[in-house]
Amino acid sequence: MNADTERLLLIVEDDEAFARTLARSFERRGYRVLHADSLARTQELLATHTPGYAVVDLKLKGEATGLACVRALHAHSEEMLIVVLTGYASIATAVEAVKLGACHYLAKPSNTDDIEAAFGLAEGNADMELTNRSSSIKTLEWERIHEVLAETGFNITEAARRLGMHRRTLTRKLDKRRV
Repeated sequence: MNADTERLLLIVEDDEAFARTLARSFERRGYRVLHADSLARTQELLATHTPGYAVVDLKLKGEATGLACVRALHAHSEEMLIVVLTGYASIATAVEAVKLGACHYLAKPSNTDDIEAAFGLAEGNADMELTNRSSSIKTLEWERIHEVLAETGFNITEAARRLGMHRRTLTRKLDKRRV
């Protein structure tokens, strides 16, 4: 990374209050911060800037998800360290985020310390301890729900149709287990 991109951070987040709080926190740590609330705004900023870091919310309002932003950011600069934040964590979306170029994936709530630590863990850790715990039926259901949500661009109605359940049932399941 060159000196211009070294401390330049792009926050892709459609929650204005959260984005402002995160931006102030990173600015206090010496970062220059840019903010985008959509894929279109992200692409506009990439036309004139090359951030060294990006924090991307997985679920954005509108047609594009954070995964599309991760793809655009990684295509713009393979060296950019991208962390995906989500309140809808699942193995399926984590795998897709990493495949598309994210270096890390964090469930909300995450703070500046967590995000900055994730930037430092871009290489991965082959010595990480493996658990002996197998997945429960509820965990498998949760993973499948989020896999389908990601496939449908977080369209609840379409996801419910594909899962063969009523929209209200899916909404209740999502409300019951917020991550």
